[in-house]
Amino acid sequence: MKKLPQSNYRSALQTVRRLKEKYGESWNAIQPENAARMVAQNHLKTGLDIAIYTAAIMRKDMAEYDADSSAYTQSLGCWHGFVAQQKMIAVKKHHQTTNKKYLYLSGWMVAAMRSEFGPLPDQSMHEKTAVSSLIKEIYDFLRQADAIELNDLFKRLEKGEDVQDQIDNFETHIVPIIADIDAGFGNEEATYLLAKQMIQAGACAIQIENQVSDAKQCGHQDGKVTVPHEDFIAKLNAIRYAFLELGVEDGIIVARTDSEGAGLTQKLPVSQEPGDLASQYLTFVDAEEINIKDAKEDDVLLKREGKLVRPIRLANGLYKFKEGSNIDRVVLDCITSLQNGADLLWIETPTPNVKQIAHMVNRIKQVVPTAKLVYNNSPSFNWTLNFRNQAYEEMLLEGENMTAYDRNNLMDAQYDASELCHRADEKIKTFQIDGAREAGIFHHLITLPTYHTTALHMNDLTEGYFGDEGMLAYVKGVQRQEIRKAVSCVKHQRMAGSDLGDDHKSFFAGEKALKAGGENNTSNQFEIPTINKKTQQKLGVPA
Repeated sequence: MKKLPQSNYRSALQTVRRLKEKYGESWNAIQPENAARMVAQNHLKTGLDIAIYTAAIMRKDMAEYDADSSAYTQSLGCWHGFVAQQKMIAVKKHHQTTNKKYLYLSGWMVAAMRSEFGPLPDQSMHEKTAVSSLIKEIYDFLRQADAIELNDLFKRLEKGEDVQDQIDNFETHIVPIIADIDAGFGNEEATYLLAKQMIQAGACAIQIENQVSDAKQCGHQDGKVTVPHEDFIAKLNAIRYAFLELGVEDGIIVARTDSEGAGLTQKLPVSQEPGDLASQYLTFVDAEEINIKDAKEDDVLLKREGKLVRPIRLANGLYKFKEGSNIDRVVLDCITSLQNGADLLWIETPTPNVKQIAHMVNRIKQVVPTAKLVYNNSPSFNWTLNFRNQAYEEMLLEGENMTAYDRNNLMDAQYDASELCHRADEKIKTFQIDGAREAGIFHHLITLPTYHTTALHMNDLTEGYFGDEGMLAYVKGVQRQEIRKAVSCVKHQRMAGSDLGDDHKSFFAGEKALKAGGENNTSNQFEIPTINKKTQQKLGVPA
């Protein structure tokens, strides 16, 4: 985003000056320059502003991907606003731009980490409002990151530094969120109401799945039950109407199918004519041919190709799909979703295999050439084992001698330095590039990485802190690393908004302001002086 802060600044400056003239002496204490700064530091005022702005970004990115498959997008799932904030600060620091870097809001992590009921499995048992609340929280933190960085730039400008270009071309931390609405949390009206809340909080893209709302399971677990297409289309319509009602014309719908791993359906749709959607869905339902005299009281029967058949029904009332029908169901689900208002697809797969994903996507593209995927690079996959198995198969086909490897134990650490490991790791490294090129994957995400990083970092810190290392475990493993890597929150008070608040106090109270950032603030200990050239030479530090 180019020149937005400065244009906002100039516009606000003119506005406040006019207002001062209008209201006269009662506004004497208001400085137009200060007010304009604050406006520029909060240029996206509401969640709807954010949703409209980020939806346009996603539409642009989708068009660029259609033209060039190397222009794919990425995100990481975040369970707290601070986590999302630090992610985007790090993205700007390490990659100099937020272009094509999104955020993902995982229903799984909301259930596991943000529910008032406590930790829950991914089964839509958490509060409906928890998702929209997290979206708002994330954007509050991202807006604060904008305010802090721009405030620093304005202060440097006031001191005479040449940072005008950085202000004029400031790139916001606010990026698109793809938000998980699970299966819609009820009927289509419930889906519409929740979608509105999510959009009003800032979501430009809503992901919905074709599982039964009250029987939803994690995409990588068993026991999944899907709904007929007509039911799912009604929810796609509900989300589109929510976007349109709120003025988010570019809003994105991500339609997820769980049919690859789902073996059950909740109900049998009513076919109106041969070959319609309901009829196609019914062909996937497993059934046994029977004679009418063998039918039991209250049996459900179907006529199929001139024969009477009885759908296989479980004691819980659910119906079974035919074995081996899952891929055909996935393809039909995806085509139907795209033909009924969805913009992007999500296919839950049992393993991360580009060829298998491409096999399904290429069938979809025969009907809808612009079909694109949002793909879950899930921590539920054992990536090391999956790709070592793929590498093993390739090496076998190439005639390699594989006797050194135990096929049943490829995860063993003894193989970590082997040719097999090298090949597998290279395939993991290029998975996103390969998937974007060969399998139509527009967006790569990891659903719950920050769940795992939190657990891992706590494991490492507690091992040393409560052991022999004591305080050194924190200093060496955390704080010193923050300093060396210039992690912004090493000055945690500043990151929480203390310095920004000091400046605001100056605006509000002038010289009477009681500031936190004086010489007795211990954060000053983290100011690292520049080493002169002579000392650099002595220490062998590169200039």
